Formats: sequence, structure tokens, C-alpha cells
Amino acid sequence: MKILQIALLLLVSASHAQTPVALKARLDEHARRLEPELIALRRHFHAYPELSNREFKTSAYIVDYLKKLGLEVQHPVAKTGIVAILRGGQPGPVVALRADMDALPITERNALSFASKEKTIFGNQETGVMHACGHDGHMAILMIVADVLSKNKSSLKGTVKFLFQPAEEGAPEGEEGGAYLMIKEGVLENPKVDVVFGLHIQSLLPSGKLCYRPEGLMASVDGVNIRIMGKGAHGATPWDSVDPIVVSSQVISGLQTIVSRQTELTKGAAVITIGSMHAGIRRNIIPEEARLEGTIRTFDDESQKRIHENIRRTATNIAESAGAKAEVDILVMYPATYNDPRLTEQMAPSLVRTVGADRVEVISPVTMAEDFSFFQKKVPGFFFFLGAYPAELNLSKQPTHHTADFMIDEKALITGVKALMTLTTDYMYQK
Repeated sequence: MKILQIALLLLVSASHAQTPVALKARLDEHARRLEPELIALRRHFHAYPELSNREFKTSAYIVDYLKKLGLEVQHPVAKTGIVAILRGGQPGPVVALRADMDALPITERNALSFASKEKTIFGNQETGVMHACGHDGHMAILMIVADVLSKNKSSLKGTVKFLFQPAEEGAPEGEEGGAYLMIKEGVLENPKVDVVFGLHIQSLLPSGKLCYRPEGLMASVDGVNIRIMGKGAHGATPWDSVDPIVVSSQVISGLQTIVSRQTELTKGAAVITIGSMHAGIRRNIIPEEARLEGTIRTFDDESQKRIHENIRRTATNIAESAGAKAEVDILVMYPATYNDPRLTEQMAPSLVRTVGADRVEVISPVTMAEDFSFFQKKVPGFFFFLGAYPAELNLSKQPTHHTADFMIDEKALITGVKALMTLTTDYMYQK
């Protein structure tokens, strides 16, 4: 199957216009010479991480860098975001490239010379701040792409918009942020964006490997809050109560049947996870209510809508059957990261041109989410993974994203630079 996929990619590649070989070689060589700076930039951001909508020092550093390249810089956008515009020497399409900037409330355990020492108050408690998802690498990659392309702008057939986005991990409670707010503030207009490309470092894929998927690559993510209202009583006389804790356990079990018995998994996976349950204050008191909080993951709009309806019906009916009442509040958050099929077919050969057919793979969808999906709702978009764990290491010991030990292979970063440049210029020369 994989051989067939690669053969098709090569066939498509041969049938489309591409970046001239000499130009691609020049861009790649410029990038190679900037690799030490690329790594230095990543280490700087890693040492000084900032949380969502608070990326003040980060954005100031990037703005200074981009202005020195002679780009048209717009800042602030969406609170701390940045848009930089590079106009090529010839007319053509407008290509947007995106990198996210925010870090996570995690105390780093890595013994690195550039490990984060930053502290903050999050959720009323002190915690460290860490780039535990690769956003430090994303920023460094896009800055070097901007550097190389700006030095070769006379060869570009179109315009590049560099989007440095805050709050991908989610804006603080009560605030707007992220890709949604950038779009709301017009970053896809003036000039109007034709296509958007983005990548995400993946610590569990071999270093330098490029992986993608047409259509649903990453899941939508929604939140669900359920309030179960019963009747309190003494713990010694449960027959006087409508126990919201027991009802909650029945609701949790019932929700799992939505995936296991009501969802056609051959058409796409789904996840319903209840991650929090709160009820009661004392062992011998049956409380009046319980609260559940959870996350929902789906890969297309139809599945998302159907599962939302099933959650409401299941929770409500189970509660009513026990004499209780359920209030269900579903928080629609990020849509699925959906790679436009036509654009994916068009651009996948560019990944092959970057690293070779043996380093490109079509993968299964993943249940994590990305707010890059908001851009894809407005314009055709192509999002892919950049592998960043060294092949010589034992994968079972490689730390995952969003952990205190998260680690990447910095040698993979230059591959990300080359991939974004090849996608950009190939698209320009195909138009």
C-alpha cells in the first residue's frame, strides 16, 4: 500500500509545475547556512516561554527580527500576534504560513543549559512555564523561512504572509484568542490569502520524517459540562435521597456506549472522556448535586453534531429515569484539522521533494486537536507533522507532548524549514 502511495505521489509531482531546481537548491543552501541560528532561536524561546495571550516578550523578539528583514509587520494582532508580509518580485497567489507561540503551565524537568526557569501563577497556584509542545521550534522554523525567502524575494511569484499566532493552547478563561481571533481581526485579508500551510513537531515520529493525511488529520475538540441535580440525604438513609453520585456514575457509563455502540467507527473514530467529577463534602452526606466535566473528539462535522445530540439525550434520560435532572452544556471549541483533499494531492509531492519518498508517510488520524483548523475553515489548508525523535532512541522512553520531560531532536528543525519553503514556492510556481 505504501509503495502505491509513493508511486502516486511521484506521478502527481511529475505532472505539476515545481519550483525551479536551481531556486530550490539556492533556498535549501541558504537555510543550511542558517541552521546554527535556527537552533539558537529555538533555544532562546525555550528558555523564556510565555503562556497564552501573554506572549509579550516573545512577540517583541519576533517583531524586531522580522523588521530587520525588511518585512511589512503588523503588531499586535489578536492581543500578542504578528503578521508579516513579504511581496515577491512577480505577481501570484498569497500563501500564509503559520507558527504558534504559546507555552504551557508545566515545570520543566530536563537538565538542559537552556531549560526554562520561568514561574507563574496558574489556577491559583505557582507553576513553571515550559514549551512542552514544540511551539518554540515552530517559531524558529518560520523565522528562518522568512529570512531565507526575504533574501530571495525577487524569485517569488506571489506574496507570503507569516502568521505568528498566540494562544493555540487556548485563551485564558474569559478571553478570546488564538486563530479564531486572528481571523476575526482580518489576518486572511488585505491581501486575501489563497492557501495556508502549517506544521507541528511530533516527538513520537522519527526525526526528519514528514507525515500527513488528506481530510481529517486531527480531531475537533469540544468540552462538556454536566450538572446532575438530585436530592440530598443522610448517608445512612440513601432511600431518602436521589443520589447524584450514583446517577453520575450511570451517566458516565452510558456516555461510553455512544462511542462503543452508537458510532460507526469504520467511518471515523470518536472519543468521549469524563476527566473530572465533583460532588459532596463529607463521607456521610449524600449531596444534592454532582458536576461532570469532559472532552469530546471527532473528525468531521456530521459526527460532531450527532455525538453532541447523543450526549444530551443520554445524560438527560438516565438522570430522569433515576428521578434526577441533568443540565448539559457543550462548549464548541476547535473544529477538526481538515486537509483539503485537492490541495493535499497537489502539495504532498512537495514533501517528497523535501526529504525523499522513503521519509514521507500517510498516517492515521490522531485525537489531539489544533486551532489551525480555524484557518482551514476559511481557506484551503494543508497541515503536516514533522518527526523529531532520534531514530536511534528507544521510542518507549521518548517523552510525549505536554509533559515535563518533553524533548525534541533539534536536527529535525531544518527539515521543517525546507518543507515550508518548498510548499510555498511549489504552490507559487504551479499557479
